[in-house]
Amino acid sequence: MILSALHNYYQRLVSHHEEGIASFGFSQEKISYALILSQDGKLLDVQDIRDNRGKKPVPAILTVPQPPKRSANIAPCFLWDKSSYVLGVSVADDERSKKRNKETHQSFKDMHKELLAKCNSSRLEALLTFLDRWEPDAWQESGLLSEDMLDANYVFRLDGDLEYMHQYPEAQKIRLAMLQQSGARSEACLVTGKHAPVALLHPSIKGVYGAQTAGASIVSFNLDAFTSYGKSQGENAPISEEATFAYTTTLNHLLRKGSRQRLQLGDASVVFWAESGTMEGSHAVEGLFANLLNPPVTDSSESDRLRSVLDLIAKGRPLKSLNPDLEDDTAIYVLGLAPNASRLSVRFWETGSLHSFAERLAQHYRDLELRPLPWKTEASVWRLLLETVPHRAGSQPKSDDIPPQLAGEMIRAILTGLRYPASLLSNLIMRMRADGDISPLRVALCKAVLVRDARISNKTTQKEIPMGLDLENTDPGYLLGRLFATLENIQQSALGRDINATIRDRYYGAGSATPASIFPVLVRNAQHHLSRLRKDRPGAAVNLEKQINEIVDKLPPSFPKSLRIEAQGRFAIGYYHQSKARFSNQETDSNEGED
Repeated sequence: MILSALHNYYQRLVSHHEEGIASFGFSQEKISYALILSQDGKLLDVQDIRDNRGKKPVPAILTVPQPPKRSANIAPCFLWDKSSYVLGVSVADDERSKKRNKETHQSFKDMHKELLAKCNSSRLEALLTFLDRWEPDAWQESGLLSEDMLDANYVFRLDGDLEYMHQYPEAQKIRLAMLQQSGARSEACLVTGKHAPVALLHPSIKGVYGAQTAGASIVSFNLDAFTSYGKSQGENAPISEEATFAYTTTLNHLLRKGSRQRLQLGDASVVFWAESGTMEGSHAVEGLFANLLNPPVTDSSESDRLRSVLDLIAKGRPLKSLNPDLEDDTAIYVLGLAPNASRLSVRFWETGSLHSFAERLAQHYRDLELRPLPWKTEASVWRLLLETVPHRAGSQPKSDDIPPQLAGEMIRAILTGLRYPASLLSNLIMRMRADGDISPLRVALCKAVLVRDARISNKTTQKEIPMGLDLENTDPGYLLGRLFATLENIQQSALGRDINATIRDRYYGAGSATPASIFPVLVRNAQHHLSRLRKDRPGAAVNLEKQINEIVDKLPPSFPKSLRIEAQGRFAIGYYHQSKARFSNQETDSNEGED
């Protein structure tokens, strides 16, 4: 299903002449130099075709004949390649490398002599003459090449021509003939259903974070067990060469650097695309989906637009009222890939309509919502995932610390509306206890996990998790969190905010896990702080003491010996609500918050 959807998307991109999409048998590759040849095959110049406007030159992206799949084998490209094939030289100059360069250059010459032998083109004959005359050992004597130009990719151009040799119509015909004469067995393609030559080796997928830079495969067979019944490599799962080219070209296009249809979530590289009636509609849906999944942090206009979308969803109104190009029934495909040795693993694959995905994402943001609102812009998935890693003093959280499986499970839960990962709540509780950072986003995630779990389990008898301070809530975990925040407030009011360590720094972990061992001590210490506060601020002392009594009256006669993980999540929510109640009125505008 994944390959079929990618194949169909490729057909749409080709039919709409999407920039960067090559036709069958060709691909977009990084090319640095062009060898300028005379009509009689002399090397006249080496043209630098890189983009030199930045600090570092960037190779040009050209559509060239698709390269063969290489590992350790020698396989030249048609009318382009790297210097070891085209010129027989590379940066490495040891004896082993020199031998390898000689072999690769000879294979390049042999292939082109065979392919161009019957071609009646004087323009392409110039290349054959050049290959006959070129001596790899004399590359420095030409005065046109330097060591820093080696190992780059080269194309050919005839002096006076505006197009490269691989762009000639006669060269294109030879390339198509090569594809038709592949010699592969013809079978029914699992993607298209048509009988066609089967691809034995599938082109590499590049751009997946953490995978090999040369690319990795989704479909591959390399064990003797896969040679049963006379089948080898790709014949075990027959996919035609055309369908193989289509899905790999589409994936490489989606994963390219700077793609607006690509997100990185932990170790999962996520790509998505939409299928609307028009390409304009598809682009509009893809842009909206990207903003819903990864809200902009700094762009206030985009943030306002996102809130307008969420409001429309909450009111049950069609998104078309916001933008005529937004059709609610537009199909969206989301694919998550992760590295797995020399291959790629599919972390998740979700399909659905714009309406269904938008509703689930809106529900996700509602599940996270707290009062007062702890953010100015809805938190993206990667920001939430960073809350699951250690928060070290003096350094930013590192995405490399995100548990490998968590990113895929998190995005799957958001897109499907199912439960969040089972490990998420325990991970958050552990992190808050370990580094003492009771951040608003961590509390919001605790609330989201508990709210969604209660909704899916239909726990009607359980007290609903509140968005803001709930003075009537009698849940022990929530009350103990409120009590802990009040005791911290008393300490800070009595001793000032510049004390070295508050009770949160010292006792939060133990207080949230084993209340009976910590709270009696904290309550006794609070009496000393209250007596000091009565001398300086008697009114504040009275109010805080009333607050303690109001909370304790709702608790059981004795503090619980321990709290389950869900109760520890409510503890964090109660602590957050009570702490924020000190600084903001419950009527605070929801558009005002703090990062």
